Amino acid sequence: MRFDELDLDDALLDGLDAMNFQETTPIQELTIPVVLEGKDVIACAQTGTGKTAAYILPILNKLIQEPQEEAAVQALIMAPTRELAQQIDTQFEGFSYFLPISTAAVYGGGDGNLWDQQKRALLMGAEVCIATPGRLIALLQTGDVDLSHIRFFILDEADRMLDMGFHDDIMQIVNKLPKERQTLMFSATMPPKIRQLAKKVLRDPAEINVAVSKPNEAIMQAAYICTEYQKTGIIEELFSKPVSHKTIIFSSKKQKVKDLAFNLKRMKFNVAAMHSDLEQEEREKVMLDFKNGKVDILVATDIVSRGIDIDEIGLVINYDVPHDPEDYIHRIGRTARASAEGVALTFVSVEDQGRFQRIEKFLGEEVYKIPLPARLGEAPEYAPGRSNGKGGGKKRFRNHRPATRKRDNSKPKGDTPA
Repeated sequence: MRFDELDLDDALLDGLDAMNFQETTPIQELTIPVVLEGKDVIACAQTGTGKTAAYILPILNKLIQEPQEEAAVQALIMAPTRELAQQIDTQFEGFSYFLPISTAAVYGGGDGNLWDQQKRALLMGAEVCIATPGRLIALLQTGDVDLSHIRFFILDEADRMLDMGFHDDIMQIVNKLPKERQTLMFSATMPPKIRQLAKKVLRDPAEINVAVSKPNEAIMQAAYICTEYQKTGIIEELFSKPVSHKTIIFSSKKQKVKDLAFNLKRMKFNVAAMHSDLEQEEREKVMLDFKNGKVDILVATDIVSRGIDIDEIGLVINYDVPHDPEDYIHRIGRTARASAEGVALTFVSVEDQGRFQRIEKFLGEEVYKIPLPARLGEAPEYAPGRSNGKGGGKKRFRNHRPATRKRDNSKPKGDTPA
C-alpha cells in the first residue's frame, strides 16, 4: 500500500514524499488505519519492520487535525533506553518537517545542563514527549512535567522495558495519565507478562501481529562449529588483516565482552566495549565514536541488538549463539541496512548446537558451516540431536563438511571476510 492511499494530511504526505517514503511496510499498513480510528492497539513486531513510523504518522496526523488550544504535552512515548528515545525523536523531527509540531526527548545521563534543557523544552509547550521511565519520573517528582493533557500514550519495546525492570515505573506513570486517552503498545515478543500489562493499560485493543521476518537476503550467513577455546583463534584469523568495515561482535555475557575488547586492543585494533556496567555518558560516547568511524569494532552485549540504527556495519559476529531465533534476527539485522550487503557469522560451540539448530529451523534452511582454519585443529561434529544444546553428547572431532545441498546454495557468495 502507498502512503497516499491512507487518510493522512497533505502536509504529512509532503514530508513523506520529501523523505522518499512511498510504500508502507506490513506493520504500517495494518496499524495506521486502526490508530486513525482512535482504537487502542497492541502490536507485535520486531525492530526493523517500520513500527516507529506506524505510530508516529497517525499521531502526528491527529495532532494537526485535532489541535488543542492549550500548549501542553499531548503525546507521551516511553522507550527503554536513551539511544532509542533519541532515535524516535529524530524520526519525529523528520516526519514533522512541514508541520508545526515540536518534540522533547527526556532521558537520563549528562549533567545539569541536559536536565535544564529538557525541562525548558517541556515548559515551552512541546506537543510530544519521548522519555525513558527513570527521567520522566524524576521530572514528575519535581513538578517539571504535566501529564494531565496526554491524549496519546505509546509504549515502545514494551517487552524490553519489562525485562529491564520498569514495570513499577510504567504503572506509576500510567496512574498520572488521564483515563480518557488512546494507548498503543508495541513489543517484539508477546510473553504472558506483556499481555498482563496490556490488560492494565489498554482498553479493548485491536491486536496486530506481524510475524518475525526472515533476515535480509543481503546478509550472507555462515557459522563456525567449534569448541569454546577455538573461538579466540577464529577471531585472530578474521582480524589478522586490516578491517575495512564496521564490525559488531555480540556476546551474551559482560565478562566475555570485556575480555574480547581487551584482546583486540592488544592487537592494535580500534575497538570499544558496550555493556550495562558503563555509565550512560560512557555508552553515548562509545556509540558516537562507532557511528563516526573512530571505533572500527564494537564488542557488545545485546544492549545494542535492538534500536540502534547505524549504517555501514559490514560484519556481525555472534561470539555465542543467542538464546532464541528472535534475538538472532535482531543481532544480524544490524548489518545490511540501507540497501547495503553484510555478513553474519556465528560461533557454535558443542553446548550451543541445540540453540543453533532451532535458529536453522526457524530460518527454514541450514546455515553454511565454514571449515575451521587448519591451525586450530579439528572441529566438533555438528550433531545437535545428540548434544541437545547442553553438551551431553559425545564430542566427536573431525574436519567439518557442510550438509549436502543444492549447489547454488551450498556455499555463500564471496570470500570469507578477513
